[in-house]
Amino acid sequence: MAKIVAVVNQKGGVGKTTTCVNLTATLAELGKKVLLVDFDPQGNSTSGMGVSKRSSPTAHDVLLGHAEARDAVVPMPWGSILPSNADLSGGEVELADMEKREYRLRMALEEIRDEYDYIFIDCPPSLGLLTLNALTAADSLLVPLQCEYYAMEGLADLTTTVKLANKRVNRNLHIEGIILTMYDARLNFCAQVAEELRGYFGNRVYSTVIPRNVRLAEAPSHGKPVTAYDASSKGAKAYRALAEEFLRRQG
Repeated sequence: MAKIVAVVNQKGGVGKTTTCVNLTATLAELGKKVLLVDFDPQGNSTSGMGVSKRSSPTAHDVLLGHAEARDAVVPMPWGSILPSNADLSGGEVELADMEKREYRLRMALEEIRDEYDYIFIDCPPSLGLLTLNALTAADSLLVPLQCEYYAMEGLADLTTTVKLANKRVNRNLHIEGIILTMYDARLNFCAQVAEELRGYFGNRVYSTVIPRNVRLAEAPSHGKPVTAYDASSKGAKAYRALAEEFLRRQG
């Protein structure tokens, strides 16, 4: 049975989708069966995995019960993707009057959970009904965090959100890992932020850090994870190391 991990940060532009796509690809490279659920209406994980945003059915259809999750999944050489597009942006309004609206994603994924080792959910950078569905469905959270001074503030907000989710919809939900992204070893404040986070959150902060890397930035425009775009790049090596650390922590 798959472990379901929501990749979440209420702040945009922190490398959340990059982490989703590349962690999916590197785990698949290591022989794991991995599904990435694109639950962001921007659909960046979808295009980053090499799937058209015009693909049908999508996460929107699954969420509203118009399609089975199994029928929406698109297999790729670097893992499988349940695609998304702008239609999902209307999902919050359409779900408003539905029964058990915050459990829709959880129920949909239960049907295919046995077919994978890991299911990652790429969440939108906001706290609405879509993110609430992801928090309800997930066993745990991974938090990509850019090395900047506002990182701790955003993480404090997320911690509060998790506590609310524990009370309302998912008492076992927890932050299992924090991933430092866009790390620039030349900047002192990156090291300072990392030190502060490790001092507060301890071993929940991954040892592996994701550097700023041109190849990481270029890969999505080619519809490939960085390991397929440039396997020898620093970005590819970092995500391989992250995948290995992720598996060690699961073991």
